[in-house]
Amino acid sequence: MIDRADGLPLTRQAPLLRLSRSDLYCRPCAVPPARLAVMRRIDELHLEHPFAGGRMVRAYPDRQPQRVVA
Repeated sequence: MIDRADGLPLTRQAPLLRLSRSDLYCRPCAVPPARLAVMRRIDELHLEHPFAGGRMVRAYPDRQPQRVVA
């Protein structure tokens, strides 16, 4: 929605779109696959245990399900 070629300066376009000026210059960066895997695991845990708070979910990714051998 930002048009850099427009005659209206970026400093005027940003408030009209309710954006901060720093958002105009910030470029998104790629997220490493390892971080995506951790985020996916946290999402899975949250869906399995919706009652768990941040501290409990933070402790879960290091734990693997325990198998009970009878």
